[in-house]
Amino acid sequence: MLEIVVASGKGGVGKSTVAATLAIHLSRRRRLIAVDADADAPNLHLVLGVTDWSREEAFGEAMVAEILEEKCTRCGRCMEECPYGAIDLVDGKYVVSSVLCEGCLTCTLVCPVKGAIRRYGRVAGYIREASTRYGFPLISARMEPGRPNTGKIVSEEKERARRAAEENTLILVDSAAGIGCQVVSSLAGSHLAVLVAEPTPASFSDLKRVYTLTRHFMQPAVLVINKYDINEDFLPVIEDFAKENGVEIVGKIPYDDAVPLSIASMKPVIEAYPDSPASKALLAAAARVESIVSDWRAWFMKHRPREPRPYKPEIIRPEKFRG
Repeated sequence: MLEIVVASGKGGVGKSTVAATLAIHLSRRRRLIAVDADADAPNLHLVLGVTDWSREEAFGEAMVAEILEEKCTRCGRCMEECPYGAIDLVDGKYVVSSVLCEGCLTCTLVCPVKGAIRRYGRVAGYIREASTRYGFPLISARMEPGRPNTGKIVSEEKERARRAAEENTLILVDSAAGIGCQVVSSLAGSHLAVLVAEPTPASFSDLKRVYTLTRHFMQPAVLVINKYDINEDFLPVIEDFAKENGVEIVGKIPYDDAVPLSIASMKPVIEAYPDSPASKALLAAAARVESIVSDWRAWFMKHRPREPRPYKPEIIRPEKFRG
């Protein structure tokens, strides 16, 4: 069983388009389970045309405080000490905002009246499953607004995929953008990271951060450069970075109006516009990833990271912005 993660560091660079193409192409060769690990803003089901879920379960990892009006003495200590600013005075009553509250127990500890504040469990999100029209299942998640623990729900998604996986099954994870807890949970335990970037300074900066994260987990990575022709003057910067770090560029996707049109029609671009330049380049990239998977042991021994790279954040000093 191999686990592949599609990550980008920056949002809006075409990560889900690449993930959908990989899922469809690889599922034609091997059994595959797709996981949408962007719990805050899941969209892989939109690209794959999923409209109905066969299973949806509540995921409860959140505790919220509640002030019992009949026991409250209106002392205001809870509002003064709440570290999240989740308690307000409304019409002479202290009320807890269920969106801001983290259930940290601070208000309960400072309240002079025993039992005036209680905590109760609240649904943090939902884990859902569906069968795609391409023959492979999709596991996705949806968080309630303002709820924490996105990393935990992603870990639960992946664990369900692993339990359902059989021998020679591929698990393809469409990660969230950035390097936060969702991305950490997506990468943890995976075998290969497919990084997606576009030739812009912002995307390149975030690519370096997510690549450092893959090195922390000692994971090999390959790179897909999307919309490579929108800024060809900057393209060599990303190519030099990939060459310097031994990251294979498995595909370069041109800018193509067919991609947003296919998303609007809730179809993968390789299905909606199979003869478009983007579709041909995406399938070529997917074929290269397939060849890596088919000869995984040999490829891994050649490209595995030799040592973890510590994360060193760039320090931007105030004087850089003066004048």
